[in-house]
Amino acid sequence: MKFVDETAISVQAGKGGNGCLSFRREKYIAKGGPDGGDGGDGGSVYLEADSALNTLVDYRYVRHYAAQNGEQGRGRNCTGKSGEDLVLKVPEGTTVLDEDSGEVLGDLSEAGQQLLVARGGFHGLGNTRFKSSTNRAPRQTTPGTEGERRNLKLELKVLADVGLLGLPNAGKSTLIRAISAAKPKVANYPFTTLVPNLGVVKVQAHRSFVVADIPGLIEGASDGAGLGIRFLRHLTRNRILLHLVDVAPFDGTQPVDNALAITRELERFSPGLAQLERWLVLNKTDLVDAEQLATVRSDLLEALDWCGPVYEIAAISGTGTDALCGDLMTRLEELRALEAEDPEAAAAERERQLALQAEARERIAELRHQRKADKVDVDDDDDFDDDDYDVDVEYVP
Repeated sequence: MKFVDETAISVQAGKGGNGCLSFRREKYIAKGGPDGGDGGDGGSVYLEADSALNTLVDYRYVRHYAAQNGEQGRGRNCTGKSGEDLVLKVPEGTTVLDEDSGEVLGDLSEAGQQLLVARGGFHGLGNTRFKSSTNRAPRQTTPGTEGERRNLKLELKVLADVGLLGLPNAGKSTLIRAISAAKPKVANYPFTTLVPNLGVVKVQAHRSFVVADIPGLIEGASDGAGLGIRFLRHLTRNRILLHLVDVAPFDGTQPVDNALAITRELERFSPGLAQLERWLVLNKTDLVDAEQLATVRSDLLEALDWCGPVYEIAAISGTGTDALCGDLMTRLEELRALEAEDPEAAAAERERQLALQAEARERIAELRHQRKADKVDVDDDDDFDDDDYDVDVEYVP
């Protein structure tokens, strides 16, 4: 299965059925009068969030969808059958935009949530509707109206409370394996993770949160290097970012330089995202002694001018992960309680996410325009979702 997080489709609602022009004709009944029935309404198109889906790949191969038209009215005052609504299933976390106007039509974040994206046409009226004391044999009818047609852009952003951020081989996949049941691929080469992975971290009974392993960034990612900024949009839904820093890089680079590189790329991609609550996590502490670790920590805090939480862990052995997860759970519960008690805080958080998503969308559009200007051979319709960028991935329950 391919992981696809952005695609464009067109939807067409059904046309309303025309009204019928008919007169009653029965033996021994003269001038039976009008009996033309109304047409049926056209079917509408809905999108529905489905927890069983985790990719938009199906919409890469079929791009056009149409609901059923309403049937025409018939004689004997028979109303035409309404067209069936078309319900398209999408993964949770799908944002729906009108591709022509750029308007955000809705955000499907909960299973079963539906969004009307194209309304069906209204039925036409049969001639029965026009009879009166002065017009006993009306020949007027009305046609059904056309259903709405829309070009849509679907953007999938993984639903996670915590996002893991860091260079390739910083230990993000190892950490998510250590604290959840997710089993992303782990290997000693860069870009082992090619698609986002989600894991549910259970701290205690009825206390859990979702963590997302976002594919690694490299310096220049905001200009398209490496995996580029293709997956950074997924961070816009997170409440907390964990910035993982390898304290003993196998390639001989300096942890301070690596941390600064990630910070610069994040700020270039989205200044708003860079302001999101971020915790610093020093990983692979089992590979250095206490004195070297203290030096690395001191240098990092000074270079980053860091004032936030700092944790030291060894993800491969699980050292320090319990304390990290416990503190994350406590902080997330505080944020959830605040939003539950204060509707204004919940609305502000919603507005923050929408603003971040708009900022990310604008930055990706800029990069797409830049690539076209540089005459890079990419798909004009969907630069970041071209088959060359898609990855075959097997989902294991």
